[in-house]
Formats: sequence, structure tokens, C-alpha cells
Amino acid sequence: MDSSRRADRVTPVMAGVVTAVVGFTSSFAVVLAGLAAMGASPAQSASGLIALCVTMGVACIGLSWWSRSPITVAWSTPGAALLASAPTPAHGFASAVGAFVVCGALLTLTGLVPALARLVRAIPTSIASAMLAGVLLSLCAAPFRDIPTSPAAIGVVLVTWVVLARFAPRWAVRGALVAALVALGFSGAFAQADWSGALPALVWVTPTFDVATAIAIGLPLYLVTMTSQNIPGVAVLASFGYTTPWRAAIGGTGLGSMLGALFGGHAINLAAISAALAAGPEAGEDRKARWVAGVSAGVVYLLVGLGAGVIVAVAGAAPLGVFTAVAAVGLIGSLLGSLQQALADPHHRVAALVTVVVATSGIVVAGIGSAFWSLAAGCVVAWIQGVGVRPSPPGAKDARPGSDVSAERPARG
Repeated sequence: MDSSRRADRVTPVMAGVVTAVVGFTSSFAVVLAGLAAMGASPAQSASGLIALCVTMGVACIGLSWWSRSPITVAWSTPGAALLASAPTPAHGFASAVGAFVVCGALLTLTGLVPALARLVRAIPTSIASAMLAGVLLSLCAAPFRDIPTSPAAIGVVLVTWVVLARFAPRWAVRGALVAALVALGFSGAFAQADWSGALPALVWVTPTFDVATAIAIGLPLYLVTMTSQNIPGVAVLASFGYTTPWRAAIGGTGLGSMLGALFGGHAINLAAISAALAAGPEAGEDRKARWVAGVSAGVVYLLVGLGAGVIVAVAGAAPLGVFTAVAAVGLIGSLLGSLQQALADPHHRVAALVTVVVATSGIVVAGIGSAFWSLAAGCVVAWIQGVGVRPSPPGAKDARPGSDVSAERPARG
């Protein structure tokens, strides 16, 4: 009996540890790629990673403790992918940080004003998914563009992922990461790394606000975070019988995003797929005790954040394209889920295809990137075709693709 009780106490703790480790290792490379694309220096990238881990950790602990529900929080992986495929803002990383603050403010308002969430849901699921698919397609193609420069290292990552995706799909992304680290060891990258910034340090970034960057970065970041993370996150918790405290969860993560932005973090949100690890049977038979998993996940995020400087140092010394390859294979599942969702409704297929093409094009007009223009183009085409107000397929609005760990299986809500 005593051993059974000890197991009941330990199980949710271990589930939370697994949730945090899976969430971090499956997509940190995407976050680093996104921050670098926005013009962040290595020190700012490390600071951004720390800020994300700290705000995620505090939010997991606070929301789970307060609600007595296993509410886990993650960084916006599709948002990071969007940043990685976007052009660097004209005014540098400070203006990107301004856009991050705008995104956080919109998330906070969405938590306080539910009508904003309904407005986001009004965007056809096919078009929102197509925008994300176009963004992901560009990033997933990057390793094949880079492979001539580092064929051995990138090839090891891709082959490892393909083999594990066949025989051990749950370990495919983490196996690719291990392969990348092994390749770095043979290349001598660890010896060449600059370890001067390895100690954890937050770097303040004074935001610069300009309309073009807010529209090009802040608005699409908000939309993909809401449609691909927060809305599915609520659905995942509901599938296990938990009611998400909307205002506290969305408003709180929005405030956390605003605070983290000042130190380089892009956005945090409700976890989606990884939320099932903390809210499902893996966290123990006693549903009332699973909130402990959310708390333990938060503690692990706080601890992992201490190693951000080391991670950035290693990434900086890696051969060109290696960590981009890890990021790409980590997003394959999200890309698959996005494409499936984009083309699911036959009435929206033309509009969705236009959206994908524009998002992939990388077009920049008036300083505003392709993510915004793809969404606008898709909505206009849908309106011209007279299908803009058609409902999405049943359940689609509660199961947007592209979650924090969707790389290991097609995304679902």
C-alpha cells in the first residue's frame, strides 16, 4: 500500500519532467533560428531563451497551483518558425522586440475580452493553417539548401531522423538532436565554441515600435499563437475533463509574453500536444492530483533556462545548417498537419493554396512580410469565391495544427 501511494505521488512529478524535457528539446532550435533571423546577438538569443523558460516555468507553476489543473505553458513554436522565415526588421532586433510586446498585449486583451478570441476563430481554419504551412515549408526546405555546405553533418541529422521516424517515431526529433551533437563533437565545434557567455544572464532590450514591424511580425505572431497553440491547448485540456480558466490562462501568458519580450523572448502560450503528457493517464490515475505535473514541468523549465548560454554557444560554433536541420525535422509533423488542415475543406482549397504560395514566396511589400500578405490574399480569394463565410469542417476550429511538440506526430488538438 505504501509503495502504491509513493508511486501515485511520483507519477505526476515524472510526467511533468517529461513534459518539460520533450517541450524544450523538440523545438529549442526553432526558437534560436527565429531570434537569430530577427537580428538577435548570441547574448540576446541566450537571454530570450532564458526569458521564455522563466516565464513558462512561472506560468506553469502559478496556473497549475491556482486552478488545481495540469495547465502547462510552452513557447510559441509556430511563432518561432514564422520569425525564422521572416526578413530581419529594418530597425533591427529592438523593433522585433517591439512587435513581441504588441503580440503579448494582444494576447492579454484576448484573455480579458473573449470577443477577440471569437474574432480570431472567424478566420477560416483552412486559411490560417495554410499561412502556417507556407511559413513552415520555407523553414523545412532550408537543410536541403544548406546541405552542399555541410553535407556530412546535415546528412547525419536527416538520415537519423528518417530511420527513427520509421522505427521509433517518438524519439525521431530527439535522436536527430543527439546525432547533431555527435556530429559537432567530431567537427571540433565544442573546442571552438565561445564559452564567455555560457553563464545565464538576462539582457534588457529597449523596444522600438513601428507600424510596419508590428503588422509584419506582431500581428502574424499573435494569430499563429492563438490559432495553433492557445485554442488547441484549451481543447486538449477539455478532452481530459479539465476546464481552462480562460482569462487567467490567456491573459496571464499574454502578460508573461510582454515581460519576456523585454529580454528577447517572443511569446508564450498554452501547451497543446505536450499538454496531454501532463493532463492524461501518463500523469497518474488520480485526475485530481495531476496538477502536480504542471508544477513539476514549471520547475524543470526554470532549471533548464540556466543552460541557455551553453546551448547558444554550441549552436554558434556548429557547422552551417546543422541546427537548422534539427529545427526543420522538428517541424515536419507541424507542416504535415498544417497542409492536411489547409486542404481539408474543398470549398477553401484554392484560397488555401494561394495562401501557401504567398507565404512561401517571402514577398515583402511596404516593409511587411509574406505571412501577413498570405493571410490577406487567402481571405480576399475566399471572399471573391463567395466561400469566406462557410463553416470549417466539424471540430476544425478547436484543432488547429502546429503545436509545441507536433514534430513527432501530425498535429491535432
